Amino acid sequence: MIVGTAGHIDHGKTQLIRALTGIETDRLREEKERGISIDIGFAWLDLGGTRVGVVDVPGHEKFIRNMLAGAHGIDLVLLVVAADDGVMPQTEEHLDIVHLLGTQRGLVVMTKVDLVDETRRRDVREEIEILVDGTALEGADILEVSAISGEGLDALRSALQSEIASFEEVEARGMFRMPVDRSFVIHGHGAVVTGTATAGNIEPGQQIRILPGDQLARVRSVQVHGTDVPRAQRGQRIALNLAGIEAGDINRGQVVCDAALHAVTTRLDAHVELRPAVGRPLRRHSDVRVHIGTAETMARVLYLDGREELAAKESTIVQLALREPLAAFGGDRFILREQTARATIGGGVILYPFATKPRRGADPRLPALTRLFEASDPVRQLDALLDLQTSKIVTADDLAAAANLRAKDVRTLLKNHPKVLRFPSDAQPDAYTTTRQWGAITEQILALLETFHRDKPKLPGMEMESLHSQVVGDASAKIFRAVISRLSDDGILCRDDSVVRLPNHQIEVDAGHDQLGSQLITILDRCGFTPPGTAELADELQVSAKQLDDCVAQLEREGQASRIDAKLIYSAAVLDRVRDTVRDHIAEHGEIDARGLRDLIGASRKFSIALLTYFDRTGFTMRVGDIRKLRAPMPN
Repeated sequence: MIVGTAGHIDHGKTQLIRALTGIETDRLREEKERGISIDIGFAWLDLGGTRVGVVDVPGHEKFIRNMLAGAHGIDLVLLVVAADDGVMPQTEEHLDIVHLLGTQRGLVVMTKVDLVDETRRRDVREEIEILVDGTALEGADILEVSAISGEGLDALRSALQSEIASFEEVEARGMFRMPVDRSFVIHGHGAVVTGTATAGNIEPGQQIRILPGDQLARVRSVQVHGTDVPRAQRGQRIALNLAGIEAGDINRGQVVCDAALHAVTTRLDAHVELRPAVGRPLRRHSDVRVHIGTAETMARVLYLDGREELAAKESTIVQLALREPLAAFGGDRFILREQTARATIGGGVILYPFATKPRRGADPRLPALTRLFEASDPVRQLDALLDLQTSKIVTADDLAAAANLRAKDVRTLLKNHPKVLRFPSDAQPDAYTTTRQWGAITEQILALLETFHRDKPKLPGMEMESLHSQVVGDASAKIFRAVISRLSDDGILCRDDSVVRLPNHQIEVDAGHDQLGSQLITILDRCGFTPPGTAELADELQVSAKQLDDCVAQLEREGQASRIDAKLIYSAAVLDRVRDTVRDHIAEHGEIDARGLRDLIGASRKFSIALLTYFDRTGFTMRVGDIRKLRAPMPN
């Protein structure tokens, strides 16, 4: 549990924390000289056998950026209001911020009560009650405290202990993430970073990634409140001693996270609400400052429901087009401030962190984003995320990053889902799509094949590699083969080696094809493993390049020959001999490379490389570095 302060400058936040914990959170010389907090400070508090982290934030409006960096992980807020000043501008803005960041628990602490009489206390109490009306702190206890005389400190400790006792620890789900608020060097130990963990857990020896920047490091040790621990998790203040990276390479605003996370974003879809005090509506395409975790960047606001502006107290789903890439994930809270950084105007929660540029008017993804915002459990959340994927078929890792889940948890949740299809098979899923997206994939493939057959009626079909690049985006070749196999099993299309066609496709055959085809097969069989190139074949047969292409296409359709690259054609009989040679060699030696095949068939590397590439493409072998292994048969 993390307890954090909020409130106006000089209202006694740091003094209060010192009185409660005995720890001085103002660590900078300038803070001590000026008597004000400039940066966030940290302490811990022991109550009832439980140790909780404490974050003290600066109250001056010039240091609101630092305040935001410290407020993102707060579970319980101490809203501090000085009895002599009462509610002030930063009191209101800080309350807005903790409300927008989703903090649901809190206490109001009226400090400096030793300086005022009972009437003033009563008046300030009324100001506070009006201020917190309609926020998460509505109805919260207001405790009157003096850090100087000690009045009310025991009551405050008792209230905190009650809050801690009733606190339901949030599950440390998802992969580890910790926005960095400090980085420094300890002599003899190296780089140290600190922050509040927002997801997952971390252990010594674990590999982590720094985003943005994509740097990898290893965790030497983990500390919580100055003590080495075997594991730390979400909701704790953590210090990590890192190996393999310099402290100067890590800055506030970056995120230390599980090494499996690697994506940053420049566009994210989110639900936004504007605060009641916003002076004028937020227009479409307005520039705003976005604070996520400890990071800050400029962004442009795009309304996905087609509206032109959003007024105070209103909320909607937007896209934020970020000026700089950030590490952001589904469920993360953020704050919006004016472009000039003068005031907080709103905030919200990230729905889909890896968005694409929206369409004009009402975006067709809006229903899925609305379902994502309203999702009450991870299964519904994943349903909506699957419908949002532009690549239609996505991996468990993709979904995990967007949903703040572990990949293994994604697989478990989707294992028996009735509207989810799993690839390459139900028993061994690597990727997923929905039944609705599967319909879209099928329609797209059929349309591409229909166009291809219409434009090139003399070819047997479309090469899988070409079809793959136009259909499922980033999905691997393995997944795409599973897609084609499923469509082929269902009779929706036909696959002949590496060529895909519609079931009713008939090749237009020119007169004289049989004689030309017979002559070509004779030449290919005679030349064996070293056939002439297509130009030499056309010269020998005294036909044009187009006539040769048409003839080869028909021979491929009939299974008599195969084009293994743009300039090489093999007869089926010769290709079968090569395939048997490769299979036997791998069975005996476990692998084969281009040099090995060259020696086996007595041909140059040009032929052996082309043949192995063809076998990779058609799914007979798979490349691992510079060698090939037999590909396991596709499960049914």
